[in-house]
Amino acid sequence: MKFAIERDALAAGLQQVMNIVGTKLTMPILSNVLIEAAADRNQIVFSTTNLDLGMRCAVTAQVVQSGSITLPVKKFASIVKVLPGQEVHFELEGEVLVRLSSGSSHFKILGLAADDFPKLPQLSADQKIEVNQKQLAHMLKSISYAQSRDENRYILNGVYFLAEDNSIHFIATDGRRLALVSQETPGCNFQKNVIVPAKTIAELERTLGIGEGVQILMADKQIAFLVDVESGHSGGICENIYIVSKIIEGKYPNYKQVIPSSSDYRVRLDREQLLSVVQRVALVADEKNYSVRLKLSDHLLEVSAKSSVYGEARENLPIIYGEECVEIAFNPQFLVDPLKVLANEEVFFEFKNELSPGIIKTNDTFLCVIMPLRIS
Repeated sequence: MKFAIERDALAAGLQQVMNIVGTKLTMPILSNVLIEAAADRNQIVFSTTNLDLGMRCAVTAQVVQSGSITLPVKKFASIVKVLPGQEVHFELEGEVLVRLSSGSSHFKILGLAADDFPKLPQLSADQKIEVNQKQLAHMLKSISYAQSRDENRYILNGVYFLAEDNSIHFIATDGRRLALVSQETPGCNFQKNVIVPAKTIAELERTLGIGEGVQILMADKQIAFLVDVESGHSGGICENIYIVSKIIEGKYPNYKQVIPSSSDYRVRLDREQLLSVVQRVALVADEKNYSVRLKLSDHLLEVSAKSSVYGEARENLPIIYGEECVEIAFNPQFLVDPLKVLANEEVFFEFKNELSPGIIKTNDTFLCVIMPLRIS
């Protein structure tokens, strides 16, 4: 195994796959990256896995001799990052010793045999959905903040993905709020639902935006994403990036039961203006009873908060509203999270009464249901 490669391309390939590697590993080789050199394609393929999630990408190189080896990915990446030359020469001697040179630097690095590295599952395209990367990134960003981080509620530690009736839906909830976004997807003529782990969602969000499309491949217990790579935006990555993940097994709660079927109060608001007001007012909110109040009155929305330690704050927003005065309270962070990630200029806020969930909606297919707090 022998090749020469640009340092930046080598660093880009390692950076793309190294986040998969965790700290709690059951096998020493799981802390390594599988490096495969193909002389017929002049490519180096990098693969990592933690057995639940795996990733693969390829970069262009001048391959003199094909071969494969695994190296400790974080240590290897640290070395590559500080190499002085623009070109890196890589050569495998024997079974596990790698000679690495760049400029005046020379390293000998011990690895592990590639035969012991777990193979990444290769999903078939029997159930496949093709979507635009920017649209998928926007959808995931719109709802991923609502995933639960409570390990005791593992079913909620991810995003529920539902494909049906030529549409796809992403849902996330932590039990106190629920975010949902949908998109029409022509060609999605089958029904499938899976729970995608939060770690997989994070890696997918980090990867999207380097090309036009992404293919979503689904199996009974796994899901894979084949992310297109556009030349000039990849840092040297030359083929589709492949992400494959186990799904969370179990039954997701009936999210439709959480969404109120009707509301008595509805106002249209400027998203950025509402976001700024809530963030300012929340600065004085009591840390133990962290809440802000929203009070609807004649053509006015009053946002307020108070605490015995910091004092109180109040700010008014003009609205189109002429009904009875009503007041409702929320955790301000639950208001801020969706308002920060949406791109819409306007949002709609609605609820039934002061004890019912509040809903932030847009004109498209997004909504966020937020449980209220009792007003003392």
